[in-house]
Amino acid sequence: GPRGGRYPYSNTNSLERLPRNNTRNSRVYSHESLLELARYSCVPVVNMLSDKEHPLQAIADMLTILEVKGRFRGLKLVFVGDGRSNVAHSLILAAAMLGINMVVATPPQLAPEKDVLNKAYEFANATGARIEVVDDPNKAVEEADVVYTDVWVSMGEEEIAEKKRQLLQGYTVTKDLLAKAKRDVVFMHCLPAHRGEEVTDEVIEGPYSIVWLQAENRLHAQKAVLLWLLQPKTP
Repeated sequence: GPRGGRYPYSNTNSLERLPRNNTRNSRVYSHESLLELARYSCVPVVNMLSDKEHPLQAIADMLTILEVKGRFRGLKLVFVGDGRSNVAHSLILAAAMLGINMVVATPPQLAPEKDVLNKAYEFANATGARIEVVDDPNKAVEEADVVYTDVWVSMGEEEIAEKKRQLLQGYTVTKDLLAKAKRDVVFMHCLPAHRGEEVTDEVIEGPYSIVWLQAENRLHAQKAVLLWLLQPKTP
């Protein structure tokens, strides 16, 4: 490539030809399969997205927040939408690790998974962060420094798409919702967005939006992870 890197590429069709039930040599979406792949691997395995977590996105998000706000501790980050999504899970863990107070505004049926919350509470005990899950987005965004949302229907959820859309009515990030946050609030979205569903056009294209900086920082965050993995490790 133009940056000097080379990589083998396999698309979904070619992966279908690989031996089934052998996750040691296939791309996966299931988080459990990813963990199995890591157990068999003799080289580092990077989770670029699974059905449970999206850690590289969270690293880019934290870089963006630090770049814009200049700190982590004491900030209030509010996620509005599907609280059990991979993006929400990784944000919760990252916020807890870095001392960011986080509120997840989501319907009770879409609350974050308990094991993720329990792990986050452990991190929060060490950093002083507060992690909360509520069902009222209007209350949640009060005094928010950052408001974040993601698509309502993730990859592989087509069969329950309409049910999720019904559950998430009232969780759209609008200009009126942002008006309840701090005056210098910023809006984040991992993209691509379904405009008019989880966020309105006037928000994502408005002065509070930092989604393009956030998208750029994915490149820098991923390069940093690769650089760290390639560093010689002390035995």
